[in-house]
Amino acid sequence: MAPISTPQTPFGRVLTAMVTPFTADGALDLAGAQHLAAHLVDAGNDGLVINGTTGESPTTSDAEKDQLVRAVLEAVGDRAHVVAGVGTNDTRHSIELARAAERAGAHGLLAVTPYYNKPPQEGLLRHFAAIADSTELPVMLYDIPGRSGVPIDTETLVRLSEHPRIVANKDAKGDLGRASWAIARSGLAWYSGDDMLNLPLLSVGAIGFVSVVGHVVTPELRALVDAHAGGDVQKATEIHQRLLPVFTGMFRTQGVITTKAALTLQGLPAGPLRLPLVELSPQETAQLKIDLAAGGVQL
Repeated sequence: MAPISTPQTPFGRVLTAMVTPFTADGALDLAGAQHLAAHLVDAGNDGLVINGTTGESPTTSDAEKDQLVRAVLEAVGDRAHVVAGVGTNDTRHSIELARAAERAGAHGLLAVTPYYNKPPQEGLLRHFAAIADSTELPVMLYDIPGRSGVPIDTETLVRLSEHPRIVANKDAKGDLGRASWAIARSGLAWYSGDDMLNLPLLSVGAIGFVSVVGHVVTPELRALVDAHAGGDVQKATEIHQRLLPVFTGMFRTQGVITTKAALTLQGLPAGPLRLPLVELSPQETAQLKIDLAAGGVQL
């Protein structure tokens, strides 16, 4: 059983979008994934998103995705929400992945906006509804127009919120005005998908984060969201400001690249990247060390 959740916090408050560890020869490192998952939950995560963008989902096979969900569930499934990324730009493929994740025992699904083919809003509506119809699992939408090319309009979010299994949205739109309206009108549980905007999104009604920097600062993110939920906005602001160098440093280039470098510096499982992603240069690694140290991260 997953941890207790409420309609207001269906997947908890602090989730990390976990990288997929690989062995030195580029194969899936299931033991490493279990070690990392347990570490992240021990650090204070309520949940983990597996097979998302940060998990290099574009370059892992369906079989690898299934193995990874099962391995992480074995490691932490009784202590954390395990949310499986199933979004693609092919609705039928997404449904196949959703059903496979349900069979594997996942507690929820993350469905990103279809990318590259740029569907209209009616296409988005039907795509997400079809995924939600295909299993009994709760669904978190993922709105990231910078990657997908198409935003989920507020009206579409409101209509999707009427589906009983579409319960949340991961917001990486970077538009606090749109977020404010969508939160107010849809009633969806709102998760920040942009670490630099974690605190601002809480201020307009978000309830938590699906974070990349959670790989290295989960306790601080937990303290931030708990302070804000408890009404101590000043403390939340102070934590946010201390973390600014981390937010900046972890996104100087593609986030998977810096995250795997940071984990390697800490002696945690990560391994190499799969092309087209490439490792940091020595100069970029040196800058990352400076950024993380400035934000209080121990290496």
